[in-house]
This record gives sequence, structure tokens and C-alpha cells, in this order.
Amino acid sequence: MNSRRSFSTASLVLVETGGPSLAPSLPASLPPVQWRMILVDLRNHGRSAEIEGLLPPHNLENAAKDLADLVKSEDLDWPDVVIGHSMGGKVALQFAQSCANGHYGDDVTLPKQLWVLDSVPGKVIQDNTDGEVEKVLQTLQSLPSTLPSRKWLVDHMLKLGFSKSLSEWIGSNLKKSGEQETWAFNLDGAVQMFNSYREMDYWPLLDHTPKGMEIDVVRAEKSDRWNQDVIQQLEHLSAKGVNENEGKVLVHVLPNAGHWVHVDNPKGLLDIIAPKVASIV
Repeated sequence: MNSRRSFSTASLVLVETGGPSLAPSLPASLPPVQWRMILVDLRNHGRSAEIEGLLPPHNLENAAKDLADLVKSEDLDWPDVVIGHSMGGKVALQFAQSCANGHYGDDVTLPKQLWVLDSVPGKVIQDNTDGEVEKVLQTLQSLPSTLPSRKWLVDHMLKLGFSKSLSEWIGSNLKKSGEQETWAFNLDGAVQMFNSYREMDYWPLLDHTPKGMEIDVVRAEKSDRWNQDVIQQLEHLSAKGVNENEGKVLVHVLPNAGHWVHVDNPKGLLDIIAPKVASIV
């Protein structure tokens, strides 16, 4: 990987939480321009769970700072595009906010596009314990730290009423531990991050998006994340007139998908993202 880009290169960061990724499909959907794509597992997720030194508190501010530290340590360009799903979407918002506020230094370049995939920008109602994400986390916390096999986990999730695609995706987050399987992420740390996700509010960032930045919010049609007030607030922001001193917010609805957008309708998601990303080069 080159540490600095040439004239025809653009950079994209995909903030992930482990498991299947859009990464293999996205480059093929973009024009033949040299893209540098960086896949980042959030702290406590995927291969980042094995990294020592990512110290508490495990919250969105530190997860976003991890991304900035990666850019600096690898002498990379600041990304043109940042894409994040669920918790990763709010980490992307925190990253943009911290960039705009100068928390990462004076030489920072703001992202041109920020993609927030099925992630509510504001605080999440604390008494809503019936959401799919909450149910998944509660189920995983109830399981032992080592499991007989991926098949056992998938079958167990299916018996509890989770969909086949979601159960298989959860099963993909296991790794071998001797004769058994264990989680490929730090479950306790992930729960702490989810609590931070629920508490953080980025409506002010969307109300006054920094100049030169576009925030694209993708709402899954069948997701249980969204109430009518939030939907109307997003639609209001998207319908605002052009302000030459600010950026803009756009809202997209992904059909035939619940919260796990990359599992339920990956092609539809690419159809939304790819043309917009391609337009910046």
C-alpha cells in the first residue's frame, strides 16, 4: 500500500464490526480509478479485538480516535469517504465531528462523504429493550464463553427465532479455541460501546454539517431502529435548501432489508452507495 495518493487516487474507509463485508463487492461497482480502500474493525470487534493497547473507556470517542491514530501512524491520507453500519455509523459521525472540531490536529482534511447505514444519529431511547440488536446482545451474553461449534450456535439462534441470514452472520464471528469455538470479538467491550452508541447525540452535526461534507443516511425499510419523529427530522434536514456555508444531509431508504443491511440486501445497498461514491472523483 502506498502511503500517499497520486492524482487519480481516492481513499475510502469502511468501518466494520466483523463478519461479512461489503468490501469485496464495492470496488467492482466503482469506476476504474485507483481507490485505496481501508477496512477497519472497530475496537473489540473482529481482528481488532486481538490488539493490545486499545484501553478503556470503550466508547465512540475512542473508537473514532483509533481511526485517526491509524491514519497518522500509517502516514495515510485523510479519507475522502467513510462508511459505517450501526455502531460504525455513529463512529463515523464522531470521527467527522472530531475532525471538524480540530481534535486530531490542524492538518486534517474532512471527509467529502460520510455514510451512516441504519444508525440513528441521536440518542436511543433507553427503555427500548425489544430491538433486534438488543436481543442479539442479550442472547450472546447469556451464552458460555466457549461454544461447541459454529453449527451449534447457528442452530441455537434459529431456535430462538432469529433469521437464517442473521444467525449465520453471527456464527461467522467465531474463531477456533482448541476443540471448541469462541467469540472473535470482546463481548463485554462491545456491550460498553453499544451503551455509548445509545447515549451519543449527533443531531447538531447533521443540523450544521461542515462545508464540503455530505452526510448520507441509509434507513433500512424494515429496520426497528427508527420512529416517526426521527424519520421526519431526517426528511426535514434532507429537504433543507442549499446553504453555501454548510454541507448537506441526504436520506436513502433501502428496500427489503432490516437492520443487518449488508446481510439482507447487499446488492440494493451497493446500488445506493456506489454511484454517489463514484461521483467524487
